[in-house]
Amino acid sequence: MSQDLAFAARLLLDAKRIMVFTGAGISTESGIPDFRGTDGIWTKFSPEDFMLDRYVADRAVRTRAWASRFPKMFGNAQPNDAHRAVVDLWEAGKLIGCVTQNIDGLHQAAGLPQHAVAELHGNADGIACLQCGAPHDPADIEQRWIEGDVDPRCDHCGGILKSTIVFFGEILPHSEVEQANRWAEEADAVVAVGSSLSVYPAAYVPLEIASRGNTFIIINKGPTDLDSVASIKLEGMAATLLPRLVDAITS
Repeated sequence: MSQDLAFAARLLLDAKRIMVFTGAGISTESGIPDFRGTDGIWTKFSPEDFMLDRYVADRAVRTRAWASRFPKMFGNAQPNDAHRAVVDLWEAGKLIGCVTQNIDGLHQAAGLPQHAVAELHGNADGIACLQCGAPHDPADIEQRWIEGDVDPRCDHCGGILKSTIVFFGEILPHSEVEQANRWAEEADAVVAVGSSLSVYPAAYVPLEIASRGNTFIIINKGPTDLDSVASIKLEGMAATLLPRLVDAITS
C-alpha cells in the first residue's frame, strides 16, 4: 500500500458516517465515457441538445435524443470494482449514503439500495411527461419508437416526454437534493470519486462536509477544482484505488 493510501485509510479509520460522492470518472472503467475527455460525451453530442428550452422547442432535438437513447443508452455497461467497493462500505455499516452526479444507475446495479443513493442529475432509465409529470414505461416507449414514433407523446395529456436526466436549465430533483443535504449535515467524512468537483450546486455537497473540518479525500485521475481543500488527493483510477481504500478500513 502506498504512503498516501495508507494515510487516507488512517484518516477514515474512525469515521462512522462516510459519504461517497461520485462523478463520471467512477464509471469510465465500465465503458461509459466522461463528458470532457478526448473521447467524452461532448465530442459526440452538442451540449445545446441538452438544454431544456431547446428540447421543448425543437422536434429535431427530441428525435435525436430518442435515437441516442434506443437501444439502451449505456449499452451493456456493468458495475466495476469501484461501484462494488461503495457497496462494501455500505455493508460494513460505514457509509451514510452515496451522492452521485451520474445518470447510469450502476451504483444500484452493483447492489447499493436505492434509498442509499441520491442521484442529483437524474437517471437515464426513467421517462416522464414534462407537462403532467406522469411516468411512462421505458419498454413501451421504446416499442413505440421502434414502430416509427420518433417523438413519442404522453399517453395521459399529450405532453412532451423526456428522459429523467436533468437537462441544462432544469431544476435538480427536490427529493434527491434534500437527501444529499441531510447526509452532508450528518456525515463525518467524505470521499469524492471520479469528479472534477467543478459542477455546482452538486460540488457544494462534499464542500459542506469539508467546511466543518471533516476528512475530505479525493480520488480522481487528473486535477479537480477542490484539490486544495482536500485532506489528501489520491491520483489514479477509481476501480484501482477505491477498493484498496475500502478494504483497508473495513477488513
